[in-house]
Amino acid sequence: MCHHCVIENVKANMLSRRSFFIGGIASAAAAATVTVAPQPLFAQGLPARAEDLTHELYDTFPTFFGAQQLFYEKKFSYEKDTFNLYELRLSEHTGTHIDAPLHFTADGKSVAELPVEDLIAPLVVVDIRGKADADPDAQLTPDDLKAWTDANGDIPAGAVVALNSGWDAHLGTDKFRNADANGGLHFPGFHVEAIQQLLETSVKAIAVDTLSLDFGQSPDFIVHNTWLPAGRYGIEALANLGALPATGATIVVGAPKVRGGTGGPARIFAFV
Repeated sequence: MCHHCVIENVKANMLSRRSFFIGGIASAAAAATVTVAPQPLFAQGLPARAEDLTHELYDTFPTFFGAQQLFYEKKFSYEKDTFNLYELRLSEHTGTHIDAPLHFTADGKSVAELPVEDLIAPLVVVDIRGKADADPDAQLTPDDLKAWTDANGDIPAGAVVALNSGWDAHLGTDKFRNADANGGLHFPGFHVEAIQQLLETSVKAIAVDTLSLDFGQSPDFIVHNTWLPAGRYGIEALANLGALPATGATIVVGAPKVRGGTGGPARIFAFV
């Protein structure tokens, strides 16, 4: 066989093998596409958008007790060390954050022990903005839950139920804490009777856009003391609930995985 013929024969064989491998890869990919059928994580198919439900955390972010709860100390600077690094000291319960069962129990689950499947859930948004505008001490009651179910059907299994009072709009003003002359706070929260009703369901968590699951004037943290000991968790100081529908969104809770933690700041968002 001539030299030219040998070269052409090798090229033909290489092209044939290349076609075989490409075809094999494509077939394997097609087979994988056909056989892999993961369970959907979203409330209604693929989401159209994502909404950030987290306030930016900063050192003077308003706190329940009024004192500063986030402190920065710069350990390295770009100018001197060619990189920046801060050491932070902060309260677990500042900014948009989680309340783990351990927050109000002797031995409940820590924030690190919350199952990951409890951190992704259908989101129910109960709008009480009208009540909150008229009365800063408004509470989400069983009547509000009934109005929601009358309009939207049953609360989805394993949902997170969020109170939308519109209070996130007051961040950066004194009204977010809304302290009176005696230091008492005035902002909305859940009513214990609504909590008792939700405990009869599979709801995983409750959430508020204020500084506490309890309304500001609560004398005994009855909502915390009823909900968290039942092994469920809470979310406080959510943002942007007004951008979400009453039902159909899926919440993703980026809870910190701190061993023994009673809670912690979290990055939380929703798919719609």
